[in-house]
Amino acid sequence: MDTTQNLALVEWMDRNGHSANSLAKALNSARERLTGAPGRFDDKSVRDWRSGRVRWPNALTRRAFEDVTGLPATALGFVPRSRTPSTPAPPQEDADMHRRAALGGIAAAATTIIPGTPRRIGMSDVDRLQKRFAELIVSDHRHGGQRGIEQRAAALADEALNLQNSGSATQRVRAHLYGAAAAFRSSAMWAAIDGRRYEDAKAHMREAQALAELSRDQTIKFRIWSHAGTLYRHMGRPADALAANDVARHLHITRRDPLFASLGLARQGAIHGAAQDRTGARRAFEQAQDAMGRAAPTDYRPVWMLAFYDQAELDSLALSAYLALGDHSTAEYHARRCLSAFRPHMVRSRAIATTRLAHAQLAQRDADAATHTAMSVPADAATQHARVSRMLQEFGAALRATAPTSPIVHTWTEHTRDAWRTTA
Repeated sequence: MDTTQNLALVEWMDRNGHSANSLAKALNSARERLTGAPGRFDDKSVRDWRSGRVRWPNALTRRAFEDVTGLPATALGFVPRSRTPSTPAPPQEDADMHRRAALGGIAAAATTIIPGTPRRIGMSDVDRLQKRFAELIVSDHRHGGQRGIEQRAAALADEALNLQNSGSATQRVRAHLYGAAAAFRSSAMWAAIDGRRYEDAKAHMREAQALAELSRDQTIKFRIWSHAGTLYRHMGRPADALAANDVARHLHITRRDPLFASLGLARQGAIHGAAQDRTGARRAFEQAQDAMGRAAPTDYRPVWMLAFYDQAELDSLALSAYLALGDHSTAEYHARRCLSAFRPHMVRSRAIATTRLAHAQLAQRDADAATHTAMSVPADAATQHARVSRMLQEFGAALRATAPTSPIVHTWTEHTRDAWRTTA
């Protein structure tokens, strides 16, 4: 048997600091969460995957990989049995230089046409774009809100559109290209929201909405309108937020897949919290939980959904809502639930939830615990992520107002001066 090394999996493990043993343990835990029974993976299982001896794990193993990494199996270099690649799957890279090279390769593919020979655009071109999209999702969950992520996503959207004009294609392929362009543009929109660049986010939103209509893809339409609801919530416009989120919630995909219905309801709950509608928030989260319980595991959801929406994210949205409502004990309850369940790749989300937990603890007059919680936020998130930075600045102001004579204020001041200065 040809056992070409799975370079994509090797690169992911190296980048995330996993040995064969630690990855096996993480997968065993994921499998237990999915089935209730402990997994039986070991270091030999991982070596078989890395070496290419096992090219396509079974469905439950692939689901465990998605739970741990936030990526579909194909983005980790696994190949369905019906497909035999002539070359190894490309490794995933974090460095900007490699991403620029990848973008350049897509651009070359889009523009290089042999004179007199019209190029045929096919699903292999779409697949290459989808791999770049999976890498972008990983970068977003790790770093979040960075202008570089926004710019890369916008550039990839342009590359997808350039492909439309670089040769002939079937209607199906063209729809997928528009869907890919809409997905990239929605990621640019999300990065701008996360970085509090709201005017940029609105510009990306308008283009994403137009591309989504051309694609006729219900899942990407849902993502864009759901993001629009989040945008308006962060801008302090709850009526607009509810209207946008309602567009997402009334798409046909929410009737076909309860997980989409659950996400729409959970984001509605967060909007109700921002609007000080306690009853609406509680009802929305109850309905979101019920819908999640009815959602069956499947490999056919889009990568962005598989990468982030689960019980931990539902609790994270509830944390946001109840913190806004001033129900700090309930907010703390949801904070502890989501922090105990976030998957390893949810670095940005963990930093946000930890900061919100600190606010909930401080509001309950536990200044020492709150300060130590806030100090546990990684310095790079505290200094480089716009939402986290602002929340921590607000935390410091509230701490000084709540316990002005406490020694813990001095501890916090020293921490922000010393730990943050080295990464700012």
